[in-house]
Amino acid sequence: MICRRYALMVPFALAMAPARAATPAFSFPSIDGGDIALAAHRGKPVLVVNTASQCAFTPQYEALQQLHEDYGDRILVLGVPSNDFGGQEYGTEAEVKEFCEVNFNLTLPLTEITKVKGRDPHPFYAWAAKNGVRPSWNFHKILLDGEGRIVRDFPSAIGPESPRLRRAIDALL
Repeated sequence: MICRRYALMVPFALAMAPARAATPAFSFPSIDGGDIALAAHRGKPVLVVNTASQCAFTPQYEALQQLHEDYGDRILVLGVPSNDFGGQEYGTEAEVKEFCEVNFNLTLPLTEITKVKGRDPHPFYAWAAKNGVRPSWNFHKILLDGEGRIVRDFPSAIGPESPRLRRAIDALL
């Protein structure tokens, strides 16, 4: 059973994309309290990245922060801490938040620790899997267009500073 705080919100972009089925609007609980509703960012690209604080790819936080600063409010860069790959995330949101602030001075939005795979994943990741996108490790990146459709995904080894990833974002602006 899906936890109520992960429940799907109303579909968005119905009028904007009549040729395709509307993408459900998803909401993530914020590490700072409240919710991060993807529908609130309609009209701009969204980069959703499952993260972990104790992973070989953790230094990518620095480049994610740089993306967040370089693009400003033209895109949403969303970090989604998860303990699903190798048990490499801290046990509490407070530990994750402190680690990210102290080590990377992160200001990009982060969610609470979130289930990405397995039984009862967050609805966003269940939807992505139904659309052929399944993160295989930490720091997998899923790029959505302004209507919330998956445009591309990038494996962990493709960093946020990659020209390929930046070109994909730029093409959506």
